[in-house]
Amino acid sequence: QVRLVESGGGLVQAGGSLRLSCVASGFIVTIYRMGWYRQAPGKQRELVADITRGTKTNYADSVKGRFTASRDNAKNTVYLQMNSLKPEDTAVYYCNADIAMTIERRDVYWGQGTQVTVSS
Repeated sequence: QVRLVESGGGLVQAGGSLRLSCVASGFIVTIYRMGWYRQAPGKQRELVADITRGTKTNYADSVKGRFTASRDNAKNTVYLQMNSLKPEDTAVYYCNADIAMTIERRDVYWGQGTQVTVSS
């Protein structure tokens, strides 16, 4: 079965940087869109960024100019470089991906999340 595992979260001061990684493993034919979502306590999960297989990106307005999504298709990995972090960025960050595991089956998968905490 396909698994997505995030890493790179942690505690950082405001203005600092972190790089999140998400690796997809298992029986994979093709990964199409990959994306990052986040959820803060008491708030709904929101899209942060996504990136197509052709590397076209889309960002939430709140992170434009600060966050950069990228991917390495050979490694089945998506990254989120987060710069100029703000306390408002504190959340659990989740990776998801649209994956074809066989010629006939294509589904969306989610990781378990990684905590990002930005102190003031």
